[in-house]
Amino acid sequence: MNPSAGPARSGSRPASARRRDRHGRGPRGPLAWPPVPAMVARSARFDELVLDAADRLEHRLGTSLEHVELAVEDVPPSDPASWEESVPLGRLFPAENRSPARVVVYRRPVESRAEGARDLAELVDKVVTEQVAGLLGIPPEDLED
Repeated sequence: MNPSAGPARSGSRPASARRRDRHGRGPRGPLAWPPVPAMVARSARFDELVLDAADRLEHRLGTSLEHVELAVEDVPPSDPASWEESVPLGRLFPAENRSPARVVVYRRPVESRAEGARDLAELVDKVVTEQVAGLLGIPPEDLED
C-alpha cells in the first residue's frame, strides 16, 4: 500500500461525476430563464419604442432616415436653451461638418408624462415625428397618420 496516496474510500466517485448537491437534490431549474417581457429593462423597451417610431416614420415618408442619427438619453442637459421654459422631451441637433443630424429623445421626461404603455408609445412617436419634421422643415401634422 502506498502511504502517500491516503486512505482508499470504497464507492467514492470523482468530483466531476457528482451530479447532486450534498442534500441529494440536483439543479432546481434552468440556469438562465427564457427572455420574457417582464425581464426586459425599461430603458431597453424605451429604445425599442424609439426605433419603432422611426420605422413607422420612414414608412410614412417613403424614404430612409439613414442620414439621421437617433439617440436616447436619460435626462436633458442641465443647461436648457434660453427659449425653453419647460423640460424638453426631445431635441434636434442639425448636421454639422461631417456629423449627421441627430434626434435625441429624453427617456425620463417622456416616461413621466405618459399614463401607461400605450400612452408612452404614442408620446415617443409624437416626439420623434416632431423632431424629424423640424429637420425636414415641414409641419409635424404632415407626417402624422
